[in-house]
Amino acid sequence: MDKAAEHLLLERLLGERPGDGLLGEEGANQPGETGIRWVVDPLDGTVNYLYRIPMWGVSIAAEDDALGESVVGVIITPETGEGFIGIRGRGAWRIVGDIGERMHVRECTELSQAMVATGFGYDSGQRLAQADVLRDVIASVRDIRRTGCAVVDFTWLARGRTDAYYERDLNPWDVAAGVLIAAEAGAIVHDLDTGEKGTFVAAVPGICDALVAQLRRAGIVQAQSGAAGK
Repeated sequence: MDKAAEHLLLERLLGERPGDGLLGEEGANQPGETGIRWVVDPLDGTVNYLYRIPMWGVSIAAEDDALGESVVGVIITPETGEGFIGIRGRGAWRIVGDIGERMHVRECTELSQAMVATGFGYDSGQRLAQADVLRDVIASVRDIRRTGCAVVDFTWLARGRTDAYYERDLNPWDVAAGVLIAAEAGAIVHDLDTGEKGTFVAAVPGICDALVAQLRRAGIVQAQSGAAGK
């Protein structure tokens, strides 16, 4: 289903805009000549999909080469009937049917009151390292949520369902749309690493610095790396 969805998206997107580039999780990597590249995660939360857990989504972003950033991001979660869109400099919206609402993150100023989402990798050693980080963080926040789907975590933050989300070793297709949507809803986003893979922390402004400091003390940047658990 991952591969079939990516093939369909490639045909649709490049059928409409044949000069654009496209990068997909399932191996599509087509250069373009227009300065726009589509970054596609055709089915994020594959394990959830396999187990019929309705927390999975489709993520599509349009990156502008001149800016080096996404200018439009769209995430759809088919089993919840929700769509999310972010447009750089213009805002973020949640769409259900024909009704759209502007999204804003929650207000939270105390880390001890923050609802924080995170994720874990496939590799058992990586998960142990991530659990060590979580053990140091969980006592400092209100509670933890784990959806098993990065794109859902970004939309939950943007919608005000959580106050923060962090995870290590996210790929470009995991974050291209979600980072933009969360940021346009008012979240602050940090990439604590360098390179294509990074440790992303996205949070409401009132607790972002405190959470980043807590994660650094917990050793998140040193946690064992590996493929993201999606």
